[in-house]
Amino acid sequence: MVDEDRYCIDILTQLQAARAALAKVETEMLRDHLGHCIEGAIVSGDAAEQRQKANELITLLERSTR
Repeated sequence: MVDEDRYCIDILTQLQAARAALAKVETEMLRDHLGHCIEGAIVSGDAAEQRQKANELITLLERSTR
């Protein structure tokens, strides 16, 4: 769109739509991770795996706030 010299508002609208779509996918992936990986670690009773999964999630959330 930029190469085609499209109107700035049209480009910005497309960027917002792409960002919103990625945020939705991110939310679904997080929900799946919690429902599968985190829940699996809890059900397993393996404290080391539980800590690992929790730390991975914390690290991910820290990166998103930078």
